Amino acid sequence: MSTYNIRNINGPANIGDHGRIEINNGADPAAVLSLAEQLVERLRADNPALVPQAQIIQGELIDAGQDSRPADRGRIRSALETIGIGVAAGSGSLALAQEIGRVLGL
Repeated sequence: MSTYNIRNINGPANIGDHGRIEINNGADPAAVLSLAEQLVERLRADNPALVPQAQIIQGELIDAGQDSRPADRGRIRSALETIGIGVAAGSGSLALAQEIGRVLGL
């Protein structure tokens, strides 16, 4: 009898349950920017105190596109974490923040 785990990922660094490999071969910048714009608008309605955090994400994505450089993942991650803490569970704002993080591979 083998202990080989057939149902889950068993590659390098993903041995065992709940292993996850995600390959983000460059997210479409226009799609990510659109998500950031939706997040700003949603937060304006739901939680205006968090709008500056969403604008940090939006601004970083715009600046990165204009300068032809990768976005500062640390700034975006920090803003997404702040938004995630401040919004209500199950809200559209949280879903957008999580989707931005997923698309950027954060």
